[in-house]
Amino acid sequence: MPLSHSTLLQLKRWNTPTIYNGWEQITERDITQVGFNLEPTTDYMPEMGPMVGYAVTVKFEPSNRQHVDAKSNAWAEYREYVASIPGPKIVVVQDLDKPYLVGAFWGEVNSNIHKALGCVGTIVDGAIRDVDEMKNAGFKALARGLCVGHAYSVPVEWGSAVEVFGRSIEPGQLIHADKHGFLAIPTEDEERLLEASVFMDKNECNTLIPTARTASGKTTREILDEVNNAGAAFGAAVKERFGRNGEW
Repeated sequence: MPLSHSTLLQLKRWNTPTIYNGWEQITERDITQVGFNLEPTTDYMPEMGPMVGYAVTVKFEPSNRQHVDAKSNAWAEYREYVASIPGPKIVVVQDLDKPYLVGAFWGEVNSNIHKALGCVGTIVDGAIRDVDEMKNAGFKALARGLCVGHAYSVPVEWGSAVEVFGRSIEPGQLIHADKHGFLAIPTEDEERLLEASVFMDKNECNTLIPTARTASGKTTREILDEVNNAGAAFGAAVKERFGRNGEW
């Protein structure tokens, strides 16, 4: 079952690195092999803060004119798919023309339509346009770049796994994204994600951060000893809570 709206709102209060810190303590997956983007992304609306939602997926190939004729009803059918899934949703788009930025799947009109269908934003391994208008619509975008036209943009395939920024994302995966990149959460890790993330943030605030912030007037030796002790306390708290060592 999807997480409650309350939980999603609380997850949205934290940046994506904080969510990652919690996730790595609860997952049984290899933390280098799943989840976050391997290639650089650009957040074109960083002032909007993080976005959280469930993935709806689509592929397009704007350089290929044949899709326009072969899939004359594709947009309508694709929108039915998007509308059939509970929100909040993040549209994850694989551009089959990668690495070229031939055309944009997103602009002012498409962003407003998807916003009306319960989507909060997109992760597109391709281009967007109409950036100011997308912001005005309240539709956040992480993308690879910008371009001026839409070319032959039409949905080619939707509701299947997509590969974006070096990672495979399945439809329905919970995604947390901001200016740092994105994290796609394995389904089995959703339930404990908020609790773990909040705990790890508090653990930092109770140990290492205050130690570093109160270093004024102390000798280098004193600072090093206190940081080492704080790191040990941080690790002990993680060990007690999750049975793991933590990053410190």
